[in-house]
Amino acid sequence: MVKLLHTLADHGDDVSCCAFSSSLLATCSLDKTIRLYSLSDFAELPHSPLRLHTYAVHCCCFSPSGHLLASCSTDGTTVLWSAHSGHTLTVLEQPGGSPVRVCCFSPDSAYLASGAADGSVVLWNAQTYKLYRCGSVKESSLVACAFSPDGGLFVTGSSGGDLTVWDDRMRCLHSEKAHDLGITCCSFSPQPLSGGEQGLQFYRLASCGQDCEVKLWVVSFTRVLGFELKYKSTLSGHCAPVLACAFSHDGQMLASGSVDKSVIIYGIGAQSVLHTLTQHTRYVTTCAFAPGTLLLATGSMDKTVNIWQFDLETPCPGSTNDLPKHLVEDWSEEDVSVWLRAQGLEDLVSIFRVNNIDGKELLHLTKESLAGDLKIESLGLRSKVLRSIEELRTKMESLSSGIPDEFICPITRELMKDPVIASDGYSYEREAVESWIHKKKRTSPMTNLALPSLVLTPNRTLKMAINRWLETHQK
Repeated sequence: MVKLLHTLADHGDDVSCCAFSSSLLATCSLDKTIRLYSLSDFAELPHSPLRLHTYAVHCCCFSPSGHLLASCSTDGTTVLWSAHSGHTLTVLEQPGGSPVRVCCFSPDSAYLASGAADGSVVLWNAQTYKLYRCGSVKESSLVACAFSPDGGLFVTGSSGGDLTVWDDRMRCLHSEKAHDLGITCCSFSPQPLSGGEQGLQFYRLASCGQDCEVKLWVVSFTRVLGFELKYKSTLSGHCAPVLACAFSHDGQMLASGSVDKSVIIYGIGAQSVLHTLTQHTRYVTTCAFAPGTLLLATGSMDKTVNIWQFDLETPCPGSTNDLPKHLVEDWSEEDVSVWLRAQGLEDLVSIFRVNNIDGKELLHLTKESLAGDLKIESLGLRSKVLRSIEELRTKMESLSSGIPDEFICPITRELMKDPVIASDGYSYEREAVESWIHKKKRTSPMTNLALPSLVLTPNRTLKMAINRWLETHQK
């Protein structure tokens, strides 16, 4: 289930973008302002609204740490603000002065990308506020931008319909026509699909456009083999241009907003429609999921922002949350096929079916049987399967205890009492992650990549959800 939690109606013109940090919600509008709200009660902060732009504000975003807020405008500037005080830190002027349509931070908060109506894209150093690199797309406005979860790549989308992939040195790796009538938004799933071989990376990317379509892609990249952007599927449901798309923090859901005034929530595993939200009265221009919690914000030309809350026990079809109705050992071959698709392993479905792999056989697979019996040659795929099976066992143990997996610390596998968000975007029990950082230094417990910051931010929204669940289940 999903319910409307709150409606914000403070803007005087179309809402153009909304963005979450771990504790705040930012919204911006054609009324030239940015507004900030607390997630604890959705009260507007004392220093809100932020006023500096002289024309419409098109996009706003938080740095992963939540300390910085960026906004960009038709006035040709991108402004960096202190999220907690509202003070202006710097004003970045787009080369050529073209209207800036989109901005986004790299996952390590080191860089800020800004894209403009003249097709220019700039990488700014977010610490020194200096221009680092710049590039451009031809004969189109740049209207969408997203970094891969590891920050090694970023993708831009243009009004001409091209998806362009850049590396961290602003070298163009690939460009192709993705939407015939123009792209409006693109978003990476926060969760990598796999990474078995050293240096091998797979990510899911969503794009949407004026052609009324939402498309899913798989991005792969290695320093040796290079880059590949592979189209996977199209999600149906909208009957008008789709203006926005965003993944949930766990990558299991995708939200899209459209000119048809609706918001559609898709389950990524089965690629089916979970919910259709129709409360907005004009075009839906933006949508964003909160990091680490099941909150969704949607903004519209009706000048409002709606905040939605998902039932923590609502399953996403095709995900492991949809499968604990019976033990894994009792899964049929079809259940295993559904699970494979949910893990992004669609290419292995036929192999598993030919070998009659059911739930019991699944749990007994080893690296030797995957290579010898199933003839899976790719080390990366074998590693992905084994890791997914281990994650499945962990999830089944968590769900069998009745505790929602969102409430379980990834390190201790126990219910969190004092959840905090680390700079990798994941939530952990404070004591556990502090001990991890002390022993393992600066690595992420989830990705094993270097943590860009050691700052731990209290996840008050998650703590409130855990307390509500305890009140309900421990009477």
